[in-house]
Amino acid sequence: MRPALRKKQRRNLRAALLFISPWIIGAAVFTVWPIAYSGYLSLTDYDVINAPEFIGLDNYREMVEDPKVRTALWNTTFFTAILVPLQIIFSLSLAILLNEVGRAAGFFRTAFYLPNMTPPVAVGVMLLLLFNGQNGLVNEVLGFFGIDGPNWTTDGPWIKPGLIGMSLWSVGSTVIILLAALRNVPAEMHDSARVDGANWWQRTVKITIPMISGTIFFLVIVNTIAGFQSFTEAYTAYFGSAYSNEAALFYAIYLFQQAFEFLEMGYASALAWLLFVIIMVITAIQFVVSKRYVYYEGGD
Repeated sequence: MRPALRKKQRRNLRAALLFISPWIIGAAVFTVWPIAYSGYLSLTDYDVINAPEFIGLDNYREMVEDPKVRTALWNTTFFTAILVPLQIIFSLSLAILLNEVGRAAGFFRTAFYLPNMTPPVAVGVMLLLLFNGQNGLVNEVLGFFGIDGPNWTTDGPWIKPGLIGMSLWSVGSTVIILLAALRNVPAEMHDSARVDGANWWQRTVKITIPMISGTIFFLVIVNTIAGFQSFTEAYTAYFGSAYSNEAALFYAIYLFQQAFEFLEMGYASALAWLLFVIIMVITAIQFVVSKRYVYYEGGD
């Protein structure tokens, strides 16, 4: 009986491997191999045209001395550190409102998600139109309230706030995920708290947010990774033409320039590995911190 059982298990294993073999081959060819090869390229001087020349850790030493790496890291970190909390707060506020509107929620879900369908290049162009310091719509609205708006697209200190404001345009997917989490919060818990005299704010802080903290944690991780990889909107607005501004020089943009404008593929690979390590470290820190603040149903 046991040999027959082992034979059946081996047969099932072969069948399972056969079914998932397209994914295994695809992952090996298009993910694992490029990652491994980029690690090798990061140790070489490679200009795409000539064969890679092994130079050891010289690319990493150059990164330490490159002032643009520090500028790009600062811009990206500042952008992400401000954007992610705003995305969560803004999206959670909209999701809570949607959770209260009843039958109209379907229409508003669609309306909030539609901006996610806008191509990132179009968002970059829209940024220049809306945040133009002379005749942009944002400054026109501020002027209506007697506020003299800044030059969002040319003054260095205001460029990143403008990019952050424009990025809030596409929070629809985050809103939908949070709305799904809110609808899984047991209504009985709110009813019990209401009977005990808890007001809306107390129920939100003490019940709703803890119950969806796992979803919030997931979104913080995903949006943080996306923030560190921000590229298209800023590149379209500030580097797609002859005009450029270092206040909008994000890390992914500098990596792209090194790889495809200057053909420093080895140096760009080293930059990519540094970004990978930074994201891994930040994610690990977030997981450690989450043990104190994230509630998992059924956990200890």
